[in-house]
Amino acid sequence: MTVTAPPRPPRPSDPVTYGEFDALVEALIEEARQRGLRRRRRRGAIAILIALVGAALFAVFGRSAESQSASPELTARPAALGAANAKLAFTQLPLGDCGPCPTPALYVVNADGSGKEKLATFASGTPSWSPDGGRITFTNGRDHNAEVYVMNADGSGLRNLTRNPTMDSAPTWSPDGRTIAFVRLRARPGSFSHGDIYAVNPDGSGQRRLSRNAAFTGTLAWSPDGRRIAFVSRRWRDDNLGVYVVNADGSGLRNLTLDPDRGSSVTWSPDGRKIAFSRNRKIYVVNVDGSGGPRKLTRYPRSNSALAWSPDGRKIAFDREGSIYVMNADGRGQQRLARGAEPLWSPDGKIAFSRALGNGVGSPRTPPYQADIFVMNADGTQQHNVTRNRRWNDCCVAWSPVQ
Repeated sequence: MTVTAPPRPPRPSDPVTYGEFDALVEALIEEARQRGLRRRRRRGAIAILIALVGAALFAVFGRSAESQSASPELTARPAALGAANAKLAFTQLPLGDCGPCPTPALYVVNADGSGKEKLATFASGTPSWSPDGGRITFTNGRDHNAEVYVMNADGSGLRNLTRNPTMDSAPTWSPDGRTIAFVRLRARPGSFSHGDIYAVNPDGSGQRRLSRNAAFTGTLAWSPDGRRIAFVSRRWRDDNLGVYVVNADGSGLRNLTLDPDRGSSVTWSPDGRKIAFSRNRKIYVVNVDGSGGPRKLTRYPRSNSALAWSPDGRKIAFDREGSIYVMNADGRGQQRLARGAEPLWSPDGKIAFSRALGNGVGSPRTPPYQADIFVMNADGTQQHNVTRNRRWNDCCVAWSPVQ
């Protein structure tokens, strides 16, 4: 058996041919090239791995940081929009047994209860916002006189529009923002019982009388198109208490129905075709053109007042014996929502109301009932205080337009 010894490694002293030398050089070059390629691949793989790890870490921590920084903004944005777009103006009256009573005042507050601010003193009645939300008109009275004022929504630019030495009340802005209608009561022996509807431009010019001998007894309401005004009054000529409509220029006075409840509020349907009112403590609706006669919506002999039609025309809110109810516009589906009075729909469908606290059921307009302003959804959920006090009667709410 022949045993072959392994070749010995070449020595530097061994003779090398040119061919072997070239092959050796090529081998060394190829080996170097392969080493470099392997190094580059390793480095590329490491770089890719680092990038993937970094991306994963960024995704985890970046999202967390983003959620921490963005969440307050995202949650604050709807609240900020709600606060900016939905404000309430209301009158704060002292309680009847306050002795030396503090001065009544007009306030504004955001719908969430923040940002309460006093804008004017000696205010009374329900304020009215201009259609663009930039101004407020209200009654300002002292020393047994009352006059119509207007101011900017921040309380600046206060201006007296009527300068009347008797009693002006119930100022209400027209839908186009060009006119303010109000009631002027003139003194008769022993009372301020003789009144008429007047109109004035927002700058105080153009004051004119729209009705004659109306003996106004309730609220007035502009039609949605601004062409007519509805009101409840007892006219001295025929001594009939009725629901009347007059054109915005004072022409075309018409009686739609007789015998509404004294002091009943009147509310137009959003399409301007119907008016709701109360009679004999029941709610009725009548066509503005007078056709068909009044139609009864509620049948129980209970006090029904402070009517308010929803913005979409589908519901009517009203107060009944100290509670807020809603029903369909045809009288069906009556539902009690909350304890309170004076319901008023916001332009986006919420309901504001006054609630007497600590004194049982009663009207927030009647001292000594202490009342706060509340807001709730149209189905009665999420009721919350907008004002909180124990020394005042907060009432007479007006929603600002939603911009």
